[in-house]
Amino acid sequence: MGIAGYRSARISWPTAARDRADQGVGKGSSEMPDNVALFATIILLLPMFYFLLAAPAFLLVRLDIPPVVLLMRAMFSGYFLTLAIAGAIGTMAVALAGRLVLALGIGLIAALATSSRHWFLRQMDARISDRDAGDADAVRRLRRLHWGGMLSNAVQLAALVASIPYIATPPE
Repeated sequence: MGIAGYRSARISWPTAARDRADQGVGKGSSEMPDNVALFATIILLLPMFYFLLAAPAFLLVRLDIPPVVLLMRAMFSGYFLTLAIAGAIGTMAVALAGRLVLALGIGLIAALATSSRHWFLRQMDARISDRDAGDADAVRRLRRLHWGGMLSNAVQLAALVASIPYIATPPE
Protein backbone atom coordinates (compact mmCIF):
# COMPACT_ATOMS: atom_id res chain seq x y z
CA MET A 1 0.00 0.00 0.00
CA GLY A 2 1.45 3.34 -1.01
CA ILE A 3 1.13 6.68 0.72
CA ALA A 4 -2.06 7.47 -1.17
CA GLY A 5 -3.65 4.24 0.06
CA TYR A 6 -2.53 4.97 3.63
CA ARG A 7 -4.00 8.47 3.49
CA SER A 8 -7.30 7.26 2.10
CA ALA A 9 -7.54 4.60 4.81
CA ARG A 10 -6.79 7.23 7.45
CA ILE A 11 -9.27 9.67 6.05
CA SER A 12 -12.04 7.12 5.70
CA TRP A 13 -11.72 5.86 9.28
CA PRO A 14 -13.05 9.00 11.01
CA THR A 15 -15.79 9.16 8.42
CA ALA A 16 -16.78 5.57 9.19
CA ALA A 17 -16.73 6.31 12.92
CA ARG A 18 -18.87 9.40 12.36
CA ASP A 19 -21.31 7.33 10.26
CA ARG A 20 -21.55 4.73 13.02
CA ALA A 21 -22.19 7.48 15.59
CA ASP A 22 -24.91 8.98 13.38
CA GLN A 23 -26.60 5.58 13.21
CA GLY A 24 -26.56 5.30 17.00
CA VAL A 25 -23.97 2.53 17.15
CA GLY A 26 -21.96 2.87 20.35
CA LYS A 27 -24.33 5.42 21.88
CA GLY A 28 -26.43 3.94 24.66
CA SER A 29 -25.97 0.46 23.32
CA SER A 30 -24.75 -2.52 25.25
CA GLU A 31 -21.14 -1.80 24.24
CA MET A 32 -20.55 0.45 27.24
CA PRO A 33 -21.36 -0.67 30.79
CA ASP A 34 -23.68 1.30 33.02
CA ASN A 35 -21.22 2.76 35.53
CA VAL A 36 -23.80 3.62 38.19
CA ALA A 37 -25.18 0.08 38.15
CA LEU A 38 -21.67 -1.38 38.35
CA PHE A 39 -20.87 0.91 41.30
CA ALA A 40 -24.02 -0.21 43.10
CA THR A 41 -23.19 -3.85 42.42
CA ILE A 42 -19.63 -3.51 43.65
CA ILE A 43 -20.61 -1.83 46.91
CA LEU A 44 -23.02 -4.71 47.52
CA LEU A 45 -20.43 -7.33 46.65
CA LEU A 46 -17.83 -6.01 49.11
CA PRO A 47 -19.64 -6.91 52.36
CA MET A 48 -20.91 -10.14 50.81
CA PHE A 49 -17.39 -11.27 49.88
CA TYR A 50 -16.10 -10.24 53.31
CA PHE A 51 -18.74 -12.35 55.04
CA LEU A 52 -18.11 -15.23 52.64
CA LEU A 53 -14.45 -15.23 53.68
CA ALA A 54 -14.79 -14.38 57.38
CA ALA A 55 -17.76 -16.49 58.48
CA PRO A 56 -16.25 -19.95 57.83
CA ALA A 57 -13.49 -19.20 60.36
CA PHE A 58 -16.08 -19.68 63.10
CA LEU A 59 -16.55 -23.27 61.95
CA LEU A 60 -13.08 -24.00 63.33
CA VAL A 61 -13.81 -22.93 66.90
CA ARG A 62 -16.21 -24.12 69.58
CA LEU A 63 -19.24 -21.94 70.15
CA ASP A 64 -19.44 -22.65 73.87
CA ILE A 65 -16.67 -20.06 74.46
CA PRO A 66 -18.41 -16.73 75.28
CA PRO A 67 -15.89 -14.36 73.59
CA VAL A 68 -16.04 -16.40 70.37
CA VAL A 69 -19.83 -16.20 70.25
CA LEU A 70 -19.79 -12.47 70.97
CA LEU A 71 -17.29 -11.95 68.15
CA MET A 72 -19.48 -13.98 65.80
CA ARG A 73 -22.53 -11.98 66.86
CA ALA A 74 -20.64 -8.73 66.18
CA MET A 75 -19.61 -10.04 62.75
CA PHE A 76 -23.23 -10.87 61.85
CA SER A 77 -24.40 -7.50 63.13
CA GLY A 78 -21.72 -5.61 61.22
CA TYR A 79 -22.31 -7.59 58.04
CA PHE A 80 -26.05 -6.99 57.94
CA LEU A 81 -25.67 -3.32 58.88
CA THR A 82 -23.02 -2.76 56.20
CA LEU A 83 -25.10 -4.57 53.60
CA ALA A 84 -28.17 -2.49 54.49
CA ILE A 85 -26.20 0.78 54.21
CA ALA A 86 -24.53 -0.29 50.96
CA GLY A 87 -27.92 -1.33 49.61
CA ALA A 88 -29.47 2.02 50.55
CA ILE A 89 -26.64 3.91 48.83
CA GLY A 90 -26.87 1.67 45.77
CA THR A 91 -30.64 2.03 45.63
CA MET A 92 -30.45 5.83 45.70
CA ALA A 93 -27.67 5.96 43.10
CA VAL A 94 -29.43 3.62 40.68
CA ALA A 95 -32.81 5.31 41.19
CA LEU A 96 -31.29 8.71 40.43
CA ALA A 97 -29.83 7.22 37.24
CA GLY A 98 -33.33 6.16 36.21
CA ARG A 99 -32.97 2.38 36.60
CA LEU A 100 -36.04 1.90 38.79
CA VAL A 101 -36.36 -1.89 38.43
CA LEU A 102 -32.74 -2.32 39.45
CA ALA A 103 -33.28 0.14 42.31
CA LEU A 104 -36.18 -2.01 43.48
CA GLY A 105 -33.99 -5.13 43.42
CA ILE A 106 -31.16 -3.49 45.35
CA GLY A 107 -33.68 -1.99 47.76
CA LEU A 108 -35.04 -5.49 48.41
CA ILE A 109 -31.53 -6.68 49.28
CA ALA A 110 -31.19 -3.75 51.72
CA ALA A 111 -34.59 -4.48 53.26
CA LEU A 112 -33.75 -8.17 53.57
CA ALA A 113 -30.47 -7.28 55.27
CA THR A 114 -32.26 -5.01 57.74
CA SER A 115 -34.90 -7.58 58.64
CA SER A 116 -32.34 -10.41 58.70
CA ARG A 117 -30.16 -8.42 61.10
CA HIS A 118 -32.99 -8.08 63.59
CA TRP A 119 -34.03 -11.73 63.23
CA PHE A 120 -30.53 -13.21 63.39
CA LEU A 121 -29.45 -11.11 66.37
CA ARG A 122 -32.65 -11.92 68.25
CA GLN A 123 -32.17 -15.64 67.56
CA MET A 124 -28.49 -15.47 68.45
CA ASP A 125 -29.21 -13.69 71.74
CA ALA A 126 -31.84 -16.32 72.59
CA ARG A 127 -29.37 -19.17 71.88
CA ILE A 128 -26.68 -17.43 73.95
CA SER A 129 -29.12 -17.06 76.84
CA ASP A 130 -30.12 -20.72 76.48
CA ARG A 131 -26.46 -21.75 76.52
CA ASP A 132 -25.76 -19.64 79.61
CA ALA A 133 -28.81 -21.19 81.32
CA GLY A 134 -27.30 -24.64 80.82
CA ASP A 135 -29.15 -25.85 77.72
CA ALA A 136 -26.81 -28.43 76.18
CA ASP A 137 -28.53 -28.19 72.76
CA ALA A 138 -28.12 -24.39 72.49
CA VAL A 139 -24.61 -24.59 71.01
CA ARG A 140 -25.85 -26.91 68.26
CA ARG A 141 -28.72 -24.52 67.46
CA LEU A 142 -26.25 -21.63 67.45
CA ARG A 143 -24.09 -23.54 64.96
CA ARG A 144 -27.16 -24.17 62.78
CA LEU A 145 -27.93 -20.45 62.88
CA HIS A 146 -24.34 -19.75 61.79
CA TRP A 147 -24.71 -22.16 58.85
CA GLY A 148 -28.03 -20.51 57.93
CA GLY A 149 -26.42 -17.08 57.84
CA MET A 150 -23.62 -18.33 55.62
CA LEU A 151 -26.11 -20.03 53.30
CA SER A 152 -28.25 -16.90 53.09
CA ASN A 153 -25.20 -14.84 52.14
CA ALA A 154 -24.05 -17.42 49.57
CA VAL A 155 -27.46 -17.49 47.86
CA GLN A 156 -27.64 -13.68 47.69
CA LEU A 157 -24.04 -13.48 46.47
CA ALA A 158 -24.64 -16.09 43.76
CA ALA A 159 -27.80 -14.29 42.60
CA LEU A 160 -26.00 -10.95 42.47
CA VAL A 161 -22.97 -12.33 40.62
CA ALA A 162 -25.24 -14.17 38.15
CA SER A 163 -27.12 -10.95 37.41
CA ILE A 164 -24.04 -8.81 36.72
CA PRO A 165 -24.27 -9.21 32.92
CA TYR A 166 -27.87 -7.96 33.06
CA ILE A 167 -27.13 -5.18 35.54
CA ALA A 168 -24.08 -3.80 33.74
CA THR A 169 -25.81 -3.22 30.43
CA PRO A 170 -27.92 -0.09 30.17
CA PRO A 171 -31.57 -0.53 29.30
CA GLU A 172 -32.39 -0.25 25.58
